[in-house]
Amino acid sequence: MLKARDITLVALFAALMVIGAYLSIPTPLVPLTFQAFFACLAGALLGAKLGALSQIVYILLGLIGLPVFQGGKAGPTTIVNPTFGYILGFLVGAYLIGKLIEKRKATYKNLSISIIIGLIIMYVFGTIYFYLIMNFYMQNPMGIMKVIKICVAPFIIKDILLSSVAAAIAKKTLPVIKKL
Repeated sequence: MLKARDITLVALFAALMVIGAYLSIPTPLVPLTFQAFFACLAGALLGAKLGALSQIVYILLGLIGLPVFQGGKAGPTTIVNPTFGYILGFLVGAYLIGKLIEKRKATYKNLSISIIIGLIIMYVFGTIYFYLIMNFYMQNPMGIMKVIKICVAPFIIKDILLSSVAAAIAKKTLPVIKKL
């Protein structure tokens, strides 16, 4: 049974995902957003189950038609958008980050490692999904190296820097959240 505190935190992180989608810098094919940052924070601060639940709420809001995805996209057709794999990656990444942190002491080092691992999972989901949609659904053949150049290279530095910020925020915030 979820407590009012848990519901509030899940809703807060679903809302932060929307904000992260709208804080977007257009680039060819894959826009630069701050969703990975908020998904990492969700996993780090809420734990595996609630972090993943916040991502599920975010995804469901978009799939039922609320314009919460990057660029105001919404609806079930977003599933065939080449960047939808990142959205699925946010869910899995948040869960994994939470799971890793739940099993370790919340030192800055452990938080950073857990967040980087979750970030890698987000990139793997997003890159593979992008490759599959472009090559098999959109019939736009693209080699894996080109997909990596489009989906990973422009964003990795930003996400590594933001993951260190997320680890620092989590280090300071986790004790407060646990006391609530």
